[in-house]
Amino acid sequence: MDHPGVLECRISDDLSALPAAEWDALGGRDEPFLSHAFLCALERHDCLGSRFGWYPRHVTLHQPGGELVAALPLYIKTNNYGEFVFDWAWEQAWRQSGLNYYPKLVCSIPYTPATGTRLLVHPDHDRKALQQVLIQQAIELTHAGELSGLHVLFPEHEDSRALQAAGLTLRMGCQYHWHNENYRDFDDFIQRFSAKKRKNVRRERRRVQEQGLDIRVLHGDEVNQDLWAVFHHFYVSTFERKMGIPTLSLGFFQETGRTLGRQVVMFLAEEDGEPVAAALCYRGKDTLYGRYWGCIRDYDALHFEACYYQGIDYCIQQGLARFEPGAQGEHKISRGFLPTRTWSGHWIAHPGLRGAVAAFCQREQAAMAIQCEQLMRLSPFRVEADSGSG
Repeated sequence: MDHPGVLECRISDDLSALPAAEWDALGGRDEPFLSHAFLCALERHDCLGSRFGWYPRHVTLHQPGGELVAALPLYIKTNNYGEFVFDWAWEQAWRQSGLNYYPKLVCSIPYTPATGTRLLVHPDHDRKALQQVLIQQAIELTHAGELSGLHVLFPEHEDSRALQAAGLTLRMGCQYHWHNENYRDFDDFIQRFSAKKRKNVRRERRRVQEQGLDIRVLHGDEVNQDLWAVFHHFYVSTFERKMGIPTLSLGFFQETGRTLGRQVVMFLAEEDGEPVAAALCYRGKDTLYGRYWGCIRDYDALHFEACYYQGIDYCIQQGLARFEPGAQGEHKISRGFLPTRTWSGHWIAHPGLRGAVAAFCQREQAAMAIQCEQLMRLSPFRVEADSGSG
């Protein structure tokens, strides 16, 4: 590879101007949220911009001939909505200091708290060297735009180490993930539970059947436009009930269903042939990601079946290693999703507040580590073999 110093850095607010094949060669083939199709659909279907406070500013590195060799999915943010790394206390500290916390620079997948690659480097090039170039370019963009800081959300382990090596402060979070221990089937999975927890899962699954509900598994290329409209209604109604903001448009779902195809997985619940609920997931190389859920009426235990048990069953059948069902929710632990540490990296432009944030993250990490240990005690997996027949 040529020395990183001869690379050309470009800033783009329109990802569709970049060739899809070149972008996807950096990681989008394995991670659906990094794909050119997913990110462009967000930009093309009014899911970003002034309405929601996400402004694309992607950093790309090119060789002299123009070949794309590395990139960062970057956004200028004017609020913290859709990030899932909560920094309200930081915003308050800036305000009390007479400073503006917004705008800030965020490296993230909008509205998607899924771990993954953030420092995108072509596999034929020097990953470690280009990671550092990308980080430095992002910091320079922070300075040039007079932004309060750079925030890299939910990076995978190797990226986290590169961020820390570049001087960013790491912040720890906690999610609940399922891991496939080579289970033969769903029954083999819950057979590892304590008798009480095993019976509870079976009761919940049985209750869904008793209500006359059927679950169908559909992939993106099997969902027609009318069914996407039904799902979008489910999606919007969920946000309306929770006083949230539904940011994703019908056009976004229809386009990504078509372009991502088998990487989109819908668990559709029907009563007498009528769609009544659905959970939408995305599939990567070895991971299933749970993202959206909606239901037109309440059914006992249907949320657990559609959002958790169907996904676990799918992972076992398809040989996927991990299932990330989304952020938060301690109720997931008793259903086999164990506390898992997540990370974010932060570079603060103001020297004085930079130290304050680093100290905060250090204290918070100690508390979060204790919390994760305590939450692990809620695990449904039996420590010693029990004799319950469940």
